[in-house]
Amino acid sequence: MPDFYERPGKTQLRTQGRKCKLIGQKPPLKRKEVWSIRVRFQIKEKARDLALFNLAIDSKLRSCDLVALRVSDIAVADNVRERAVIVQQKTGRPVQFELTEQTRASVDACIVQRKLRFGYYLFSLNPFRKQAFFGISVK
Repeated sequence: MPDFYERPGKTQLRTQGRKCKLIGQKPPLKRKEVWSIRVRFQIKEKARDLALFNLAIDSKLRSCDLVALRVSDIAVADNVRERAVIVQQKTGRPVQFELTEQTRASVDACIVQRKLRFGYYLFSLNPFRKQAFFGISVK
């Protein structure tokens, strides 16, 4: 049985009939799992998904904040910033985070591949819309 079933304070296993549900905080991804996800995105050449995943790992932002990112929040001119400051939607507090070299490269590849400009949404399905339509679900 995996080790996260054995930690009663963090995660609990609740059984209802045949169904087993994890209740509480889920265990974090391991380094091996993170790298395997990154490699799969690279093999399938999914620049947008790789950039979204890398930004989520680096920033630890909520999904609603990640989906609302614009190119202007992450990049200046043709360069991706080393540090970014985002105001969280839920708390209203600014969060500063560093972007690793790998994340900057993946975000830059996403911007170039999708031909995004200053002010466009970074992760929407149709980045050319000026409205707040993201095109991907946060749940």
